[in-house]
Amino acid sequence: MGQTAADGGFENKNGFRYNISAKCGLYYMVAVKSCKQNIYGMGNIDTGTLEVADAMSRWQRAVKRLLDVLFAFAGLAVLSPVMAVIFLLLRLQRNGPAFFTQERIGQGGRPFTIYKFRTLSGCDGEPTLVAKSDKEHSTRLERFLREHHLDELPQLWNVLRGDMSFVGPRPERKYYIDKIMLAGGRYELIYKMKPGLTSEATLYNGYTDTMQKMLRRLDMDISYLRRRSLWLDISIVVRTAFSIISGRKF
Repeated sequence: MGQTAADGGFENKNGFRYNISAKCGLYYMVAVKSCKQNIYGMGNIDTGTLEVADAMSRWQRAVKRLLDVLFAFAGLAVLSPVMAVIFLLLRLQRNGPAFFTQERIGQGGRPFTIYKFRTLSGCDGEPTLVAKSDKEHSTRLERFLREHHLDELPQLWNVLRGDMSFVGPRPERKYYIDKIMLAGGRYELIYKMKPGLTSEATLYNGYTDTMQKMLRRLDMDISYLRRRSLWLDISIVVRTAFSIISGRKF
């Protein structure tokens, strides 16, 4: 049995031709390196690679990086007094470090350390999609920081370093990327982009506290990859700022 990569079809030993959709499990594949599927009892078929082009041109990505550096530096300079107060208040609680660090996966599949203000008094055991910031797990101060997204301020340092951008898919842990790859296999597309502080998926999907939400976020991030531009990024930043100022939870 042979396969032609150009049209995604295959030909059996008798010369009959079949056209197939690249589908694994319950989710249509957008891009995978190698996806094996049993089709109509014909055995395992390699459906190959289906690429999705990045809509953002090279010069737009260069401008995006320049803006990231400028606004991250300005943000750290202007907000440093606020961050210093938050740091001191967290330290005065005497229930743990002020900063929370965790390994996430970024552009090109490279791991990096993400920085946040700690909003949990303790987080042990198996990884959770979103650790709960509630009365049982967090103090009033920690809940306030989480609800108003002030815990994300240290990620301005990640943006300045080049680990992240202001707009892009939220960075995920390897533990859950592996689960997503098993369910849909499309996460490699996300590696084309730097993770971001905010995204369309973050605005409309909120915190990913279930695997269903995580897969929905993946679809939205892939849609962003197909459509992204500097104007779209500006729109997302404005909508995010409006949501935070208006007190809308997301």
